Amino acid sequence: MFHMTEDHDPTAKGPVGTRVEGGVAVISIDNPPVNALSQAVRQGLLEALAAAQADDAVIAIVVLGAGRTFIAGADIREFGQPPAGPGLSQVIDALEASAKPVTAAIHGVALGGGLELALGCHYRVAAPEARVGLPEVALGLIPGAGGTQRLPRLVGVEAAVDLITSGRHVPAPEARELEILDALAEGDLRPFAIAFARDNAETPPRRLCDQAVEPPPAEFFQVQARKVAARAKGQESPLRALDAIRAATEAPSFAAGLAQERDIFVALKDSDQSKALRHVFFAERAAAKPPGLAASAPRPVASLGVVGGGTMGGGIATAALRAGLPVTLVERDDEAAKRAAQTVAVNLEGFVARGRMTAAAKEGALETFTATSEIGDIAQADLVIEAVFEDMAVKQAVFARLDRIAKPGAVLATNTSYLDVNEIAAATGRPADVLGLHFFSPAQLMRLIEIVQGDRTAPEVLATGFALAKRLGKVGVLAGVCDGFIGNRILRRTRQLADALLEDGALPWQIDRAMEAFGMAMGLYKVLDLAGLDIGWAERKRRAATRDPKARYVAIADRICERGWFGRKTGRGWYRYEGGKPLPDPEVEAIILAESGAKGIVRRAIDDQEIQDRMVCAMINEAAAILEEKIARRPLDVDLIEILGYGFPRWRGGPLFHGDTIGLDRVRASIERFARDDPEAWSPAPLIDRLVAEGKTFASLN
Repeated sequence: MFHMTEDHDPTAKGPVGTRVEGGVAVISIDNPPVNALSQAVRQGLLEALAAAQADDAVIAIVVLGAGRTFIAGADIREFGQPPAGPGLSQVIDALEASAKPVTAAIHGVALGGGLELALGCHYRVAAPEARVGLPEVALGLIPGAGGTQRLPRLVGVEAAVDLITSGRHVPAPEARELEILDALAEGDLRPFAIAFARDNAETPPRRLCDQAVEPPPAEFFQVQARKVAARAKGQESPLRALDAIRAATEAPSFAAGLAQERDIFVALKDSDQSKALRHVFFAERAAAKPPGLAASAPRPVASLGVVGGGTMGGGIATAALRAGLPVTLVERDDEAAKRAAQTVAVNLEGFVARGRMTAAAKEGALETFTATSEIGDIAQADLVIEAVFEDMAVKQAVFARLDRIAKPGAVLATNTSYLDVNEIAAATGRPADVLGLHFFSPAQLMRLIEIVQGDRTAPEVLATGFALAKRLGKVGVLAGVCDGFIGNRILRRTRQLADALLEDGALPWQIDRAMEAFGMAMGLYKVLDLAGLDIGWAERKRRAATRDPKARYVAIADRICERGWFGRKTGRGWYRYEGGKPLPDPEVEAIILAESGAKGIVRRAIDDQEIQDRMVCAMINEAAAILEEKIARRPLDVDLIEILGYGFPRWRGGPLFHGDTIGLDRVRASIERFARDDPEAWSPAPLIDRLVAEGKTFASLN
């Protein structure tokens, strides 16, 4: 019989190795960077488990991860590839069937298949900082290796529904309270897990597959279906996860429940929604590696300066402080600096209140924060972000001063939403050091940064922007210089065509309802009210002199702004607000009808489907033009910006992925149909024509 000793490691050349320590076989997974469950790992686990079973000296088994984590889930390199055995379910079944107790020792994360594997073990212990979860719904899937069947048997149906349909990550202390974990490690995890396994070696293995599920109260699943559907907003996988959990309570056997889970998993795996969500998953990783930047090293950033302490500047400072960067914020006078300091403190306290930051961490961050009225105080900052009023003259004046005081090699960034980064850079004698960092509001919460490359931005400066985004826990997406860059340019075009729908027969609340039904996080006119209508009004006035006189101009928003209605902050905008709730406003409707009448437009009924078709085609068509002009380098970059910055439904994959899904020939046909009514507003982008003619998709350009 094969015997493993302290000095013998039969799988040392592979990603799974075993050492016997005091009668406990410690099976270690070493598959950097996150110990993903690749085919080699699955095979290695089966072989190591079989060897441990055959070794008379082994009384218990521990499975742990080497490096920084336990198991972060499936190997993304295998996505879309033909399955290669052994499957994860086979490995989990073997762990569960082991005659010798198996303990999973979790540090870092145990997510997806990682937690499913741990559920197949007989015990689970973890480091206090670990997190566990079944986040498959984020990829349009459900757990496919028994997670929906074992977790309800362990924690109860109600807790399992919460964890699986939300996909949230559970901190170890909460997981211990839920009894997902049997113990939290005291001291180092490895010796703790070995001692735990040895202490429980004589106890018969606890197999979740043998446990019954406590049935939930009557009507439980109907109530949960309504809650999950409201939260999912059109996404299928959370509801299908609920179906799988229900199977755990109603199937005649554990095996029958597993079969139902597998059927649902396979059906979802081939769905458009799962394909879209996997596209976004990969796009987020690809965005950090824009073409041509791999050879450029970022400049070191150990301190940050922020000029402007309003909502945006305060949010940027907050995000940097949370990431451990010392921040000096400059305002125009001492009183404004005090207000900015208060804004930052309130922002940080919000993270403490939500359990996302400790009080001690907040106090530590504030100790590295300075709010001042002296711009010279940021002279030694490695990176300075300007976040002042959206006016070219104001921004140029700030950059002229920064040029005089910032140390050589400092990166100078503008947070402009629309303005020409090249013009701003021209106010300095070092345009190579200047780039755009367009944060989205609220900057301490929103994950997106458009990283805008000027004509003379140095590659290492651009790389610094991406490094900063990563450090802040955000997604940086490369954009070129044009009015509005990528996101706001698409928004402006979509908004123009939405306003035309208002003149033709629709109302703001109808358009918002239709687009929220499509899956948008918030309707366009609610978003505009939230941002403040005065910002767009100032932008339209700035552009008035260069506006094409032949283009249709809808002045409804101007009429609203002329009344001093600027959105939520004034209590009225496109909507009127009572207790913070947006309500249809009869006076706004009267303004719309008057504008239609003044132009002699005979209003018509416009249904929700037409609204959705026009709005989505407008996004796709403008995005295609942006790609053609090289403002965006890849379709995936556009998709990410629309999802992370503008609330496009993640499960549709972004507008360009969605265009591929419905078919670019159909998109072009819709645009041509709209053009028959309004040829000045609609014309298929040349890129769409070319892709249709060549039988290609936007995805082919990624």
